[in-house]
Amino acid sequence: MEFSIELLLILFLVAALAGWVDTLAGGGGLIVLPVLMLAGVPPVQALATNKCQGFVGTFTATATLYLKGKLVTERLWQFMLWTAVGAILGTWLIQRIDTGWLVWAVPVLLLLVAVYFLTVPNLGDIEKTPRMSERTWSRTVVPGIGFYDGFFGPGTGSFFAASGVVLRGKTLVDATVLAKPLNFTSNIVSLMLFAFSGQVIWTIGLVMMVGQVIGATLGAHSIYWGGARLIRPLVIVMCIAMSARQLWSLYAG
Repeated sequence: MEFSIELLLILFLVAALAGWVDTLAGGGGLIVLPVLMLAGVPPVQALATNKCQGFVGTFTATATLYLKGKLVTERLWQFMLWTAVGAILGTWLIQRIDTGWLVWAVPVLLLLVAVYFLTVPNLGDIEKTPRMSERTWSRTVVPGIGFYDGFFGPGTGSFFAASGVVLRGKTLVDATVLAKPLNFTSNIVSLMLFAFSGQVIWTIGLVMMVGQVIGATLGAHSIYWGGARLIRPLVIVMCIAMSARQLWSLYAG
């Protein structure tokens, strides 16, 4: 497939925005995947290329937070290991089933995430008593979200963060910080499997990787500038906007 300079420039800007949003709210894939599909990229290749640019953003955010001393590394490797297990299974499965459902599943998922954050306005403002032990969470919920990321992906960071708030009682900021290395793990594992299968469109991927680095770096600093007051409305606005755009495309088509 060949892509014009104008389209690549647009995808670069989209990746920069997605990197910033993904670091703050965990929904960067919700921006990138619909745009790639609107550009004519087949569903599985869109998923694969999204991982190509997405892992750079999550790595940049993770590295920035670590260097700033904001990332707690105790038992982190265990969480990353269980995330990788789930991502491997999800990536293996998505390449073996029909993917036509993606065109309507994306906007539905976007609306569900927006509704959740709208109906729980105080989500993650303060740390609360955990509803699930760390051991159970890391061996059930974490690989489950990792599987989802390998199988589909958009909103994975949001799900990691939301599970940290709802099930582990963390603040939204702390849960968002922990979500970064887990999202990076599922992204890089899934990318390697997709690349091995020849699904990644590298022309787009490399351009968007540069945009992701810029956006993720800004996002990692923005987490502590605005906290939950910035993250929550950003998730809601982006989810509704992208859902409306995708649904309109389906209707018009």
